[in-house]
Amino acid sequence: MTTTIRLRRNGPYVIDTDDVRVVDWNGAEYQTARKPVALCRCGASARKPFCDGSHARVGFRAEEAGGAADEGECPAGHEPGADG
Repeated sequence: MTTTIRLRRNGPYVIDTDDVRVVDWNGAEYQTARKPVALCRCGASARKPFCDGSHARVGFRAEEAGGAADEGECPAGHEPGADG
């Protein structure tokens, strides 16, 4: 089964599947009571790594759109495989 991660326009990453785990860099699992799971993309959420709607308040505008980067390409300033 393929898991799809949707990027909402100027909003969070949304994972629609019921079978998803969110873990931190130490392997500790976050509780995911809400479905679908929405992960913060703007950096302003008080509930990181989850979205709390702050993107609307701060006026977040996404720079990327589907097809904007080659598969495996990292945004500027990030190293492949680096956490954070």
